[in-house]
Amino acid sequence: MKSGFSHKSLRILALTALLFSGQACKDILDEKVVSAIGNDYINTPKGFEDASKAAYSSLRNFYASERGLTMTEYGTDIYQAGADGSYKGFHFYDTQMNSFVDIIQQVWEELYKGINTCNAVIERAPAATVTDAIKKLRVAEMKFLRAHYYFILTQQFGGVDLRLTETLGPTKITKRATEAEMYKQITADLEAAIPDLDPKIRSADYGRATKAAAEHLLARVYLTKATSSAKAADDYAKAATYAQNVIANYGFKLLPDFASVFAQGSGEINDEVIFAVQYTSDPLTNINSANTNNGDGNKLHLYFGMQYDVQPGMKRDIANDRPFKRLRPTKYLLETVFADRVNDSRYKKTFKDTWLSNNPGTNLNTSFDNSKAKMTLKAGDTAIFIPGVEWTLAQRAAKPYQVLVPSAYTAALFPTLQKFLDPLRPDLTYEQGSRDYLAFRLAETYLILAEAQFRQGKTTEATAAINMVRRRAAWPGKEAAMEITPAQLDMEMIMQERARELAGEQMRWMDLKRWGNLVERVKLYNPDGAANVKETHNLRPIPQTQIDRTENKEFKQNDGF
Repeated sequence: MKSGFSHKSLRILALTALLFSGQACKDILDEKVVSAIGNDYINTPKGFEDASKAAYSSLRNFYASERGLTMTEYGTDIYQAGADGSYKGFHFYDTQMNSFVDIIQQVWEELYKGINTCNAVIERAPAATVTDAIKKLRVAEMKFLRAHYYFILTQQFGGVDLRLTETLGPTKITKRATEAEMYKQITADLEAAIPDLDPKIRSADYGRATKAAAEHLLARVYLTKATSSAKAADDYAKAATYAQNVIANYGFKLLPDFASVFAQGSGEINDEVIFAVQYTSDPLTNINSANTNNGDGNKLHLYFGMQYDVQPGMKRDIANDRPFKRLRPTKYLLETVFADRVNDSRYKKTFKDTWLSNNPGTNLNTSFDNSKAKMTLKAGDTAIFIPGVEWTLAQRAAKPYQVLVPSAYTAALFPTLQKFLDPLRPDLTYEQGSRDYLAFRLAETYLILAEAQFRQGKTTEATAAINMVRRRAAWPGKEAAMEITPAQLDMEMIMQERARELAGEQMRWMDLKRWGNLVERVKLYNPDGAANVKETHNLRPIPQTQIDRTENKEFKQNDGF
């Protein structure tokens, strides 16, 4: 469903009218169409609610979208290019990544639309005919969202146009704030929001920002700020404090099983999820939300899959999803990060390794497994197995199915990330997934705490925090073997642990940037990006439309683009 209010309140930068639009959040945080009405609508109780709900819609443009995924997971130490050709410039760091790329402009425009919506609600709150308690709560939510949107923009582009008042009409007068000015406003918004946000784990209107969500985001912000040009001596201490608050004060718990965190349906609302971006299985809602996220729904299920559907004994089906082959795991991710498969369950639970035949036949020609020329499969027989390690020719020949070993991996055939597979889609071609996107979860809070404590020299405390995540990831009976000692904790361990726990969850590029080792690690571990990546790639190009529409020429392009 689209949602919004007066068109005059939604003009941003040099763009003309942009209507609020959004997608229903499982009918919980519902966003309705509101158009062709006067500006005073926002002052009414319903208008004020509609406006505050509409501000959330920009989250879905970035999270669980092709745009957001491309700008966060492509071209890192853990993911390289798959066979599909879309947006490969983000993998190769070549001239295909430039200021004219449409997804860069789309993210920019949508985040500013969300920011302007937040500004409108904040500014107009005093005149709204709602209770003071509702005003305080909604303004706090808007400050959370505004900080969230500016944080994404700052990580991706550096200092941008810092607008804190509603833009009512087109303007060509813009300027770039410094990184320090961006972080000052981001932290100020979050710190102001926290006292007035809902202290419950989940608000009654599920999907809204809560106090815990703001504290988690602020911990992440301070952890990131600590290695920026705006760094302060107490950034790591503040990151640790806010992470500890989230862990201690709200009743969140790590689920006993890593795989269950990503259970689809009711399992998405669980004790580990701090903040989720909402999607719905209603196909009409997805179609009608085109102005928010191009009708995408949650599309992460599409991009990590290998080309199983043309292999002998297989055809595309709903359960195995639709493979776009955009991201192939690097050798570093598979063989170093996930080297321990005896004690750690996350390799098995992160990657799909078995495909059962849905297109059976007799004397089927094999394709990638040279240990046999033909095979016969009945429906439900194993057709493809990925052991994750090399098998001898004899070992493979003994199996009545194809075995895909690491030496046979290609840009089209590789272990498939299964966190986001969506078997609840209505048909096998359907792209609009209905999973919620788990933006903040408790395992990351522990990892933020561990990193912040380690950076302060509190290695014993940091080890205890990281071991909380590692024990949960253990196979039954292997919990003690998963624990590390303070002597084993270093930044490489922290970087690997974040990869093991958070692979594919739209964080890795921004992690590498804040660690200051994007170029180093891409050169070491990503054969696609190694030749071209350079320090200028720690920022994205500013959309050319923004540069061209700036009258005073104060909005400079990032170096190297």
